[in-house]
Formats: sequence, structure tokens, C-alpha cells
Amino acid sequence: MRLLVLLLAPLALAGCGGPEDAEPGAIGPDEARALNEAAEMLDPNSVSAAALAADNQMDRP
Repeated sequence: MRLLVLLLAPLALAGCGGPEDAEPGAIGPDEARALNEAAEMLDPNSVSAAALAADNQMDRP
């Protein structure tokens, strides 16, 4: 019985992989949608680097 489990476990785990045509590092549609929603939430709160640099220059004597 243990031998059967040891032989079938790798086969079961091999079936858990993703599709072969997916590129490494590629994200799925659900992840892309979540990233877009997060970016939309962060955009109104963002500050440009130029504004930070100008503010930093004004603080120096």
C-alpha cells in the first residue's frame, strides 16, 4: 500500500502544474485586474518626483 502511495504521489503532484504555454513571471487576468484596481486607488494619492525635488530645494538655506 505504501509503495502504491509513493508511486502515485509524484503523478498527482505533476498534475498540479500550470499550463505549459504560460511564460515565466506572467500574471493571469484576475491578478492583472487586481493590480489595475490597486493602481487606480494609488494614483490620486501620488506625488510627482519633480514636486518633491522642488520642495526639497526650498527647504535648504
